[in-house]
Amino acid sequence: MTQSGSIEAAVPQRSAQERRWGAIKKYWYMITFVVPFAVIASAYMAMVTGSGQWLWALAVIFWVVIPVVDYVFGEDPYNPTEEEENKLKETSGYYKGVLYIATIGQWLGLISMTYVVVAGDFSWFNILGAFLSIGAMHAVGLTMSHELGHKLNDKTQVLFAQLASAVSGYAHFNIEHNKGHHKDVATPEDPASSRMGESIYRFALRELPGAAKRGWMLEAERLKRQKRSVFSPHNELLQTTAITVAGYGAMTYLFGWAALPFLLLTAAYGWFQLTMANYIEHYGLLRETLESGRFERCQPKHSWNTNFKASNLLTLHLQRHSDHHAHPTRPYQLLRDYPDAPTLPQGYPAMMGLSLIPNAWRRIMDPKVIDWAGGDMNKVNVDPAHKDALFAKYHQADAATETVTVAAA
Repeated sequence: MTQSGSIEAAVPQRSAQERRWGAIKKYWYMITFVVPFAVIASAYMAMVTGSGQWLWALAVIFWVVIPVVDYVFGEDPYNPTEEEENKLKETSGYYKGVLYIATIGQWLGLISMTYVVVAGDFSWFNILGAFLSIGAMHAVGLTMSHELGHKLNDKTQVLFAQLASAVSGYAHFNIEHNKGHHKDVATPEDPASSRMGESIYRFALRELPGAAKRGWMLEAERLKRQKRSVFSPHNELLQTTAITVAGYGAMTYLFGWAALPFLLLTAAYGWFQLTMANYIEHYGLLRETLESGRFERCQPKHSWNTNFKASNLLTLHLQRHSDHHAHPTRPYQLLRDYPDAPTLPQGYPAMMGLSLIPNAWRRIMDPKVIDWAGGDMNKVNVDPAHKDALFAKYHQADAATETVTVAAA
């Protein structure tokens, strides 16, 4: 699939099986509850049985079970009709409720696991399992924060977005994401858009500090326009940080100082999990520069899409990323599949795991980026450190000449 041409969501044509799936799909979003429940249940079982192997439960579910289920059950191309969309809007309270309950569950899961790690006598290997499980929980929690944080006209959703971000201490997330990433996505100016040739590790060193800095600057600018101090109680970044400090402080007071390093390290790993998601969502994709010097409008072709059932439900349709960036405020239950959008070969957990092996990632994804760009490396967001080598390997002069000719015509 090249980047030229418009991309439209598929017009629904229902089989009986698809109609049945559409009728029950709303209940499957509760798979999100599995995440905190698995943490709470595994912490309880580890404490009762004394077997630390239970602490690995969510890590195994996220990294092994979900990719296997994706492989077995395949993709979900289901798009709601206009009539179905109206019904989904009428029942929006249910979909918000799923997010609210799961957010509370995230805090309960963190409290449960932290207590068990501190109070139990487990090996370093099983504490590693707890660490990886909480990191996976944080990744899903930030997905919920992402969904809630786009609904700025709903104060309850904004509050729960802050609560969801505060679980992992990622206070700047929604500020930076809404006002920074969505503005600059798929351009060299965006620290949260990965470049072709850039490994996940190089990307993390650019994205993590870059996103934090941009989030703080954006909030400082907002407060300055309101003639308020950046350290005022109206600073949303500081509000979310205060929730984290209160929560982590309470757990440290109740469970002992050993809780604090576990909380901080799992939070940092949660941030890296989000970085992995950011890495795979826009890898190598580039918005063209217009004659005015501005970038073209963000379209579905500027995000990698994937539609595998289990991971899509778990991430609340975040994997329908093409539609999300084209329509940022569209609720998760209404996000559409674009069959012609650039597509990842697997769901997020599998692709995030693949990204940890840079050579394997490049073997699979670099040809997809080249295909998307029609062989013209000038249309690719390239890591400057690898630009010469990638141009020499992939650039097709005929494609570039054709592009210039068409543009001139």
